[in-house]
Amino acid sequence: MDEVKVVVAHSERATLRVGDVFLKVDADQARIDVEVEAMGLVPVPTPEVLWRKPPVLAIAAVPGTALGLLGEPSTASRAAWAAAGAAVRTLHDAPLPPRQGGAGRDPDALAAELDRECARLVTDGVLPADLVTRNRQVAEAAFRPWTPAFTHGDLQITHVFTEDDEVTGIIDWSEAGQGDPLYDLATLTLGHEERLGDLIAGYGADVDLDAIRAWWSVRSLLVIRWLAGHGFDPFAPGCEVDVLRSRM
Repeated sequence: MDEVKVVVAHSERATLRVGDVFLKVDADQARIDVEVEAMGLVPVPTPEVLWRKPPVLAIAAVPGTALGLLGEPSTASRAAWAAAGAAVRTLHDAPLPPRQGGAGRDPDALAAELDRECARLVTDGVLPADLVTRNRQVAEAAFRPWTPAFTHGDLQITHVFTEDDEVTGIIDWSEAGQGDPLYDLATLTLGHEERLGDLIAGYGADVDLDAIRAWWSVRSLLVIRWLAGHGFDPFAPGCEVDVLRSRM
């Protein structure tokens, strides 16, 4: 029997790997519904759905390797990053899906949540006030008008796989839906700012760099307490706290 590997596990969901099969267990079946629906709509490579028996979704592993890992330098080539940019552009140009995604939250509600989270980070002594204040200022550029696109909504660097400088699969679509396309570009380059130029070269369009930097600050500020409470370390070198420090 193949070894069972725990890919990620916390109170909301868990992902196990057994050989070339990933088993995703999610307490919220709506997230699995979104993921399966999105993979059936998008014009980019995705994992094959093998079977589904709530609360478990079984999908096949995709070939290749992830673009990288947050906190570590990406060893993927510039061409691979450009290919990822082209794939993301193909996704963003696709017909809009029927629902809002993780990248499509109401700007006013998101700004209010961010303000509450910033206050908690300072009050609880998690981060110094000057670091939070500066990044809240940077974050303001994210709250601007944008044209909805078909977005992944959680396009972390570990979710894009390439082989021979071609995208072989994009995984984890539970936050997919209509949203701000720059949120995807920012999420993919979080902690890897030096790769943004290669990604945009493949994306093939002018982008608002201030908005991308703003989304780096928004995402980092919002997740630090959650990560720390679920067994992850946002203070590790190259991770979310370092992303915030880079804006000082």
